[in-house]
Amino acid sequence: MENPAHSLTAILPCNDLDASEAFYARLGFSDPDRGYDDYRILSDGKGGRLHLTRAVEGWLIPNQSPFGLYFYTPEVDAYAARFAGEILGKSGGPEEKPWGTYEFALSDPDGHLVRIGWPLRLR
Repeated sequence: MENPAHSLTAILPCNDLDASEAFYARLGFSDPDRGYDDYRILSDGKGGRLHLTRAVEGWLIPNQSPFGLYFYTPEVDAYAARFAGEILGKSGGPEEKPWGTYEFALSDPDGHLVRIGWPLRLR
């Protein structure tokens, strides 16, 4: 892992760590150390990090998650192609949003909202 000067990483509760890790692997994240059964430390090698932890049984209700992540990447269209058929919303693809991003949304295996986008001004 690179040595950042400052960073903030989300810790996301999951009912099935293997399913969640497989989902986030499709976004380029992996846990090369695989040192813990109940905790995964994922990285994409480009500065993106995400920790997954096993949720307490009964605490995380599938598809009723209050959690969400925003993955900033200039490769929005490439990821949209990778997740074709799984994109949330009527358009089924990335859209320019009024808040100034080009993005789309997915649900992970536990129903956590995952938005993938990039600022319009940087496109």
